[in-house]
Amino acid sequence: MSAKERDRLKVLHEVRQGHLTQRGAAEQLGITDRWVRKLLVRVQEEGDRGIVHRLRGQESNRRLGESLRRRVVKLVQAKYRDFGPTLACEYLAKQDGVEVSKETLRQWLIEAGLRRGKRRKVEEVHVWRARRSCRGELVQWDTSVHDWLEGRGPRLYLVAMIDDATSAAYARFVGADNTEENQRVLWGYLERWGRPVEFYTDKSSLFTVNRPRLEAADEAVQEELTQIGRGLRELGIGWIAAHSPQAKGRIERFFGTAQDRLVKGLRLAQADSLAAAQTYLEQEYLPQWNQQFTVVPEGRSDAHRPLHAEHQLAAILGHVEARSVTSDYTIRYQGKIYQIARSDIRPGLRGGQVRVEQRLDGSRVVKFRQHPLEVTECPERPKTQPPHKPASAPKNRPKVAHNWMKDFHLHQSPPWGVILGPERTDSRPGSG
Repeated sequence: MSAKERDRLKVLHEVRQGHLTQRGAAEQLGITDRWVRKLLVRVQEEGDRGIVHRLRGQESNRRLGESLRRRVVKLVQAKYRDFGPTLACEYLAKQDGVEVSKETLRQWLIEAGLRRGKRRKVEEVHVWRARRSCRGELVQWDTSVHDWLEGRGPRLYLVAMIDDATSAAYARFVGADNTEENQRVLWGYLERWGRPVEFYTDKSSLFTVNRPRLEAADEAVQEELTQIGRGLRELGIGWIAAHSPQAKGRIERFFGTAQDRLVKGLRLAQADSLAAAQTYLEQEYLPQWNQQFTVVPEGRSDAHRPLHAEHQLAAILGHVEARSVTSDYTIRYQGKIYQIARSDIRPGLRGGQVRVEQRLDGSRVVKFRQHPLEVTECPERPKTQPPHKPASAPKNRPKVAHNWMKDFHLHQSPPWGVILGPERTDSRPGSG
C-alpha cells in the first residue's frame, strides 16, 4: 500500500467512526462524495485491501507489443548501440519509421542489458549567470579538439560561436587551430549576422598576449594585441576573457552535445574528409541545432551592428604589421627589401610608418594613411667576402736567455747561503 492510499484509508476510518462527513472527506481527498461512498463499501467488504487500485499488478491496456519491443531493441543493437535514448528515438523515427518515447526505450535498453541506469555525480556548484537580454550582445567563441571522424579521415578542429541570449550556433570545421583559420570563421559570422557587441573567449594565445606580470604595478606598459585582438578593436567589437571553462559553460555544453550527436551523425553519413564533414555540419547538424535547442530571447531587438564602408574585412582580418620607411623610400619585410614606386611618393612618407597587410587570400597590400602603395621587391644584394690572405707558416722565435737564470741549476743551493739549524746564514748582497 502506498503512502497516498494509507492517507486515504485514515480519512475513510474517520468517516466510518462518524468524526467526518462524506462531503468533508471528499473535499479533503480531492474526489467526489459518490466515490467516497463506493470506497466505504469496498473497505467494509474487503477490509483495508479494498482501498488498493484494481489495476495494480496488471499490464496496461496501452502497453506496446512484444514484437515491437524486440524489433526496436534489435535496431538499436545493430545501428545505434552507443546512442543515448533521446538521440536513438530521433533516428528511429527519422530513418526507420518507428516512434517510441525516450523513457520507454530507456527501460527496454536497461532490461536488454544494453544500457545502465545513471548515477548522479556530486559536482561543484557554480554561480548561475542569466542570459543576455538581446541577440548579439554577447557571443561565446571557442575551439573543440576531438576525434570527429573517428579515424576515418584527417584530424579536424571545430571552431564554434554561440549566442548567449538564444544559443544560436555558428561553427566550421578547420584543419588547424591557428589565427588564420579562426579569422576565416569570424569572417563568415560577420558576413552572416553582422558585428556583435562583445566576444567571450578563453585566455588562449590566439586572443591575448600572455606575459609574466611586472613587479612594479604602476609602471607604464604598452598594450600588446594579437592579430585577432587587433582585428576586433578595428571592428569596434569588445572582448572579454573567461577565467575558467565553467564561465563559458554555454559553448562548453554545445561541444559536449556535438561530441555525442555530431560524431554519430558524421558516422552515419560516412564522412571521411574535411569537405564531407563541412557539408554535413552546414546542411544537417547546425539547422537541426538552431531549430531544436535555441530559445526565444527576452528582448526582441537584435544588437548586431552592420558592416560599414570602413570595415573592410579583407584588410582587417589578416596579418598586419607596421614598417618604417627609410630615406631611400624602401621598407624591410620578412627579410626582404621592397622599393616604393616613385609615383606613390608623397609628403611625410620618408621616415613615416606604413601598414603591411598580409591578407587571407595570399595577397600583400602596403598602405600609407589608407592610401595603397605600389612596391616592388629589390634584388638581393651580392654579399662581399673579405679578401683572401695566403696562409703563412708560423715563425719559430728563439728563446731569449735571461741573465738572472744564468748558472742556475735545480739541484744547486742558492749562492746567497743556506739555512743551518736555528741560525740562518744569509750572504745575499745588501744583507750585511
